[in-house]
Amino acid sequence: MTMVEMACDGAVVRLTMNAPDRLNALSDEMLAALQDQIDALQADRSVRAVVLSGTGKAFCAGHDLKEMQAGRQSEDGGRAYFADLFTRCGEVMQMIPTLPQPVIARAHGIATAAGCQLVASCDMAVAATGTRFGVNGVNIGLFCSTPMVALSRNVPRKQAFEMLTTGEFIDASRARELGLVNRVVAPEDLEAETTALATSVAEKLASAVKIGKEAFYEQLQMPLDAAYAFTGDVMVHNMMDTDTAEGIQAFIEKRKPDWPA
Repeated sequence: MTMVEMACDGAVVRLTMNAPDRLNALSDEMLAALQDQIDALQADRSVRAVVLSGTGKAFCAGHDLKEMQAGRQSEDGGRAYFADLFTRCGEVMQMIPTLPQPVIARAHGIATAAGCQLVASCDMAVAATGTRFGVNGVNIGLFCSTPMVALSRNVPRKQAFEMLTTGEFIDASRARELGLVNRVVAPEDLEAETTALATSVAEKLASAVKIGKEAFYEQLQMPLDAAYAFTGDVMVHNMMDTDTAEGIQAFIEKRKPDWPA
């Protein structure tokens, strides 16, 4: 069985977590597969948008707790194993915003703990009604400290802290209100809506989206004045692109731009 399946639909690539019997838990094998697939996309300029989804009844139920318990069976009680696990998971989450292509989470069922972290790490998310999101580790005595990093960068502080300390789920509508997901649709419309969003992104000039995505995350870490200075330089760089010049001229002439496929 392929742990993460890749399928191409024109300029859109679909990555599908394929461990439905474990609710697509982020096992060691799943993390390694995600890392390999994301690595492969870094240099693939034919891909302009990525959709990340899960098979079966859930998007992702977080870490594999049975595997984690087995990791305790070592002389150090699992300390080295857990340190490695959370480091590798954090690396995968950080790879998503560094991809040149926008990544859209296609969420259904549940996205809990590190699964919620995965949604929050994606650039955008579309959810089916009925989807539940949570950082529920506190319910079993394990505070979701690493999922907290991505969650608190998507959701307002007090709401994120409430989710982390109560372990309660929020529904898809609430997730949209808080900024965790972009769109909520009926389950039967999830595929079409996600595809439409990915296709819209993929139709844009790839070089401009790449420049913009990188700058988006860079400027978020800067003070206001530094952010304006930085993004001004980015726009100068963008304007020097001959394809950008073509896009502007096409707009002036009321025609479609002649961009590379």
